[in-house]
Amino acid sequence: MIKQVFAVVAACLFVAGAASAQGIDFFHGTWAEALEKAKAENKLIFVDAYASWCGPCKRMSAQVFPNEKVGAYFNDNFINLKIDMEKPENTEFAGKYPVRAYPTLMF
Repeated sequence: MIKQVFAVVAACLFVAGAASAQGIDFFHGTWAEALEKAKAENKLIFVDAYASWCGPCKRMSAQVFPNEKVGAYFNDNFINLKIDMEKPENTEFAGKYPVRAYPTLMF
């Protein structure tokens, strides 16, 4: 009985936390797909150009991007995209939009 009550309480807390903590919803696709989506929705694109080893990038991902107010604004106004600038699949983007420091936030 106690285990069942604990499981129900834990499940409720998990669902409530997930529902209330909606930050930036990042698009999971390519740059070309983000361009198409932005055109279709008449929105600008927000890009978080980051590197996996970057401490400030990790801090932004943990403390800023999950913020509910930040998410509300960015989700309403932008197609949001995170791009790891050091991954081979992002070489073309990195060549066109060179970054000298991380994180670089582009609109």
